[in-house]
Amino acid sequence: MQIKNLHISHSAMTPLNLPPITPVCRRTQQGQVQIYDNLRGKFVALTPEEWVRQHFVAFLTMHKGYNPTLMANEIGLTLNGTRRRCDTVVFDRYSRPLAIVEYKASDIAITQRVFDQIVRYNMVMQAPYLMVSNGISHYCCAIDIAARTYSFLRDIPEYSTLKIPV
Repeated sequence: MQIKNLHISHSAMTPLNLPPITPVCRRTQQGQVQIYDNLRGKFVALTPEEWVRQHFVAFLTMHKGYNPTLMANEIGLTLNGTRRRCDTVVFDRYSRPLAIVEYKASDIAITQRVFDQIVRYNMVMQAPYLMVSNGISHYCCAIDIAARTYSFLRDIPEYSTLKIPV
């Protein structure tokens, strides 16, 4: 299969409320545009949601001190007998889930339904932080699993400030 490298300008995709990145993209012989995902170590289809994911992961790693070796994209889980996937999971140094991140395309509003989705995933993962982004708006909740409470944080926290469960 012949593949050509491709330059995708930020004007070609929806501008996001995240720092710009220089993505590695290509067009397959079949015409599909793909973007390289550093966490998965492979090219994936460039969808509007993937555009947000790649920007948000870069934001976390380059601006918030998240270690890419403690992050993974498309982590599978089983919820009520059904296979699901978390968009991104951030782990602590003991490989325990620390945060789950859910992405939506920039034209998709962040609604209660989106939060309900990530909360359902967290019933399995038990992460103390939940993040949601459509590339325009970003939210982070700190979860006290034992007390069954949550609070929205003002900003996406630095990795070093995340409270790691004991």
